[in-house]
Amino acid sequence: MKKTILLLSISLLALAFVGQNKKLPAINLKSLDGKTVDLSKIENNGKPIVISFWATWCKPCKTELNTISKEYASWQKETGVKLIAVSIDNARSNSRVAPYVKTEGWEYTILMDPNGELKKAMNVKNVPHTFLIDGKGNIVWDHNNYVEGDEKKLLEEIKKHAK
Repeated sequence: MKKTILLLSISLLALAFVGQNKKLPAINLKSLDGKTVDLSKIENNGKPIVISFWATWCKPCKTELNTISKEYASWQKETGVKLIAVSIDNARSNSRVAPYVKTEGWEYTILMDPNGELKKAMNVKNVPHTFLIDGKGNIVWDHNNYVEGDEKKLLEEIKKHAK
């Protein structure tokens, strides 16, 4: 009898979590121009948002964001997607972020997470780590690491959630 009650309790608890949507945490980050941005309030007029964690010292991160950059304008035109690149560079390397972004000509919103607060809150263990947020603010997909072709999978996911 005790086992049955325990199993039933665990099942009900699991079902309660299945129906919940994961949202972005209420954490303030700084943009490259020094403005404070509350991540939980980011929106894109009901269109998808991609959050990509990266660092200047991470070659796969830069490859991924540079590859997406070549197609970003057409992605935006087709789906309305917005990409936010969150740098996890710390105090030693964060001075390299703005020059790198400028050199590459990225049209993304760049946010800085030098203390790893957002990284921890979103359980990011290594970079690159990419999240897709639907038009209602729910985290609907995430992917860790990057190999050539992953940007195509990301675009497929974006299209599923674009309205």
